[in-house]
Amino acid sequence: MFKELNPLLHSELRLAVMSILLSVESADFVYLKELTGATAGNLSVQIDKLQKAGYISVEKGFKGKMPRTTCSITQEGVAAFEEYVEAIKSYIIK
Repeated sequence: MFKELNPLLHSELRLAVMSILLSVESADFVYLKELTGATAGNLSVQIDKLQKAGYISVEKGFKGKMPRTTCSITQEGVAAFEEYVEAIKSYIIK
């Protein structure tokens, strides 16, 4: 039977952000924006949703005089991503 897909991770941009964060210790906003091709506004909204869900942590600071937002995936985020991948596998006909 098909498993239910996590609606929070089923968004293309949120899934992309989670995939990127799985492969790095942390990533700043500019890096995520470049890799995903998202607009700053859309990426900001999606990061906020992932943070509120507890899937990523967000640190805001400065690099020199420039503001810098850095994201990293949480253990809860890793678990949710792994569950999502398993659910997707149930849709693949063998």
